Amino acid sequence: MSDPIDRTIVDPSAAGVDPGKLEALLNRVRPEVEHGPLPSAQLAVARGGRLVAFETWGDADPGTRYILQSVGRSVVAGVVWKLLGEGLLRLDERVAEIIPEFAPNGKEAVTVEHVLTHTAGFPFAPLGHPRMRDRDRRLAAFGRWRLDYPPGTRFQFHLTSAAWLIAEIVERRTGRRFADYLHERVAGPLGLRSLELGVPVERQKDTVAPMIATDRTGEDQEPDPWGAWYLSDPDVLAAGEPSHSLVGTAADVALFYQALEHSGLWRREAVEEGRRMRFAERPAGDELYGGGSKRVGMGLFVTVAGPDAGGNLPSTGSPALYGNSGAAYQLAFLDPETGLSFAWLCNGYPLAGYDLSPWGTALLTEVADLAADLL
Repeated sequence: MSDPIDRTIVDPSAAGVDPGKLEALLNRVRPEVEHGPLPSAQLAVARGGRLVAFETWGDADPGTRYILQSVGRSVVAGVVWKLLGEGLLRLDERVAEIIPEFAPNGKEAVTVEHVLTHTAGFPFAPLGHPRMRDRDRRLAAFGRWRLDYPPGTRFQFHLTSAAWLIAEIVERRTGRRFADYLHERVAGPLGLRSLELGVPVERQKDTVAPMIATDRTGEDQEPDPWGAWYLSDPDVLAAGEPSHSLVGTAADVALFYQALEHSGLWRREAVEEGRRMRFAERPAGDELYGGGSKRVGMGLFVTVAGPDAGGNLPSTGSPALYGNSGAAYQLAFLDPETGLSFAWLCNGYPLAGYDLSPWGTALLTEVADLAADLL
């Protein structure tokens, strides 16, 4: 892949994608914007390093960027995989040896791998706005964090705390802020220029789709404090919480997955190690905060389909398929066995953050399964 990436959409049949199945996928999402509750959406499919489809519906255009939320974890993972492949980081390193400020309160045993697999032991460690904007205050918060359970003994999604540590680890090992490293060493060289972390407030209005609650019926309704509403505040989005505040187009997200496999920017062994499933377990915690009844396979900061296709990943792909879903109507993945990558982004969300209604569950399941079964 070269810079700039050729975004010409190739004929689906030439890429081995079934045109009829692709049309069925598009027809599943389109009505939910044109006649349903979603304010806008983007969808992209890629294979062999090229786009096969890129569609935008609703109050948006092809250049509109979406807040990636948990879908952005795959981009964060890609940065870490690059450092691992270049020998700048090891999985068995203790975080406190990289970030001494993190060590207090018995956290010396936490390793890099614990953080990347959501088993570090502090899933709800607090770091809110505006404190998260200041590095010194972030480091002080790291020191105050306490373990809820011993590292490595429980799998529970660390909604924001893991990514803040990852960003600091990247800065310690590269000398660059995470956002700068992403721009200068990954997104920029690949030509994926829509991918950005910490978009300044003055540039958000014309480039980023605003988060819109799909079920707000009165001003007295308060959204869940861990939900997607948080990112509707321009100052919070600009603060650049790495696990959720990345923005980008669906095309660039789908092509990012292609780049992991085809660009040569990553060592092949590092990508294979990053997407290798470490375990498949039911995530602990409330369902609204990432808990669930299905086993979720974990790679290094990506979920892997594995035996149960948990984490809202499709059941129609291979067990090696990996990616991340995002609250509430978002999903991105790549299936290494077929070479197909997919990204579906949306700026609508329920006030609870996740949509666990029968309609929402059916939408997520059907889109995922249609997307992985395009060949």
